[in-house]
Amino acid sequence: MEHIDLAWLLIIAGGGFIASFIDSVVGGGGLVSLPLLLATGMPAATALGTNKLAGTCSSLTSTLSFIASGKMNWRLVLRLFPLTLAGAVGGAFAVRHLPSDWLKPLVVVMLLLVTVYTFVKKSWGQRSTYNGLSARSAVLMAAAAFGLGFYDGFFGPGTGSFLIFLFLALGFDFVTAAGNAKGLNFASNIASLAAFAAFGLIHYGYGLPMGAAMIAGSLVGSRLAIRKGASYVRPLFLVICCVLIGKQAWDLLT
Repeated sequence: MEHIDLAWLLIIAGGGFIASFIDSVVGGGGLVSLPLLLATGMPAATALGTNKLAGTCSSLTSTLSFIASGKMNWRLVLRLFPLTLAGAVGGAFAVRHLPSDWLKPLVVVMLLLVTVYTFVKKSWGQRSTYNGLSARSAVLMAAAAFGLGFYDGFFGPGTGSFLIFLFLALGFDFVTAAGNAKGLNFASNIASLAAFAAFGLIHYGYGLPMGAAMIAGSLVGSRLAIRKGASYVRPLFLVICCVLIGKQAWDLLT
């Protein structure tokens, strides 16, 4: 029988709303939700699985919101979806056999490059210039979709930011890039969630209420992003990238 503390349940639900509000647009919600779950005293692996359950609810809601608003190139996302899903399945199984610590310094460097490049290119993502995939970009996107799916299943931090950067590089505006990224992020979440469920590493008593709160937060967050456009998404993207850099650098030094 899973122990549930009512006070913690309310705190987790509130934190889940805030986390999904952010995560629905640019990712990084785990920076809020995961520490809250760990603070309840549950084992780290169970906290990760529970967070993945709630996060999957959030990413599904955001994906549907972006599709409904027309701010997702769903044809492209559908083509890449199976690759991200397959990559995430591989990553979820690899994490049980391989250490992930060696990725931490690489992630800090990559996030730093993404942040600097986005900051310097002031007009990047203001409007869409995407005109389809060439043969070369199709191969690169397929490899990136699989690779980032694997990365999310294996390690995870910054996946949303990397996916948005990838779609910006293809010529999408910030809001559509965020919508596309959220669609692929949902694919990797499904695979990771299935793995955690199979290993019995989910606290459903906390995960389901948190997931419900995250659905509400993602609805509010994604709709605000769609309405406000790049003027809202770009600075939020840069802030979350900086926070992720700080978090990963802190983990390296402590």
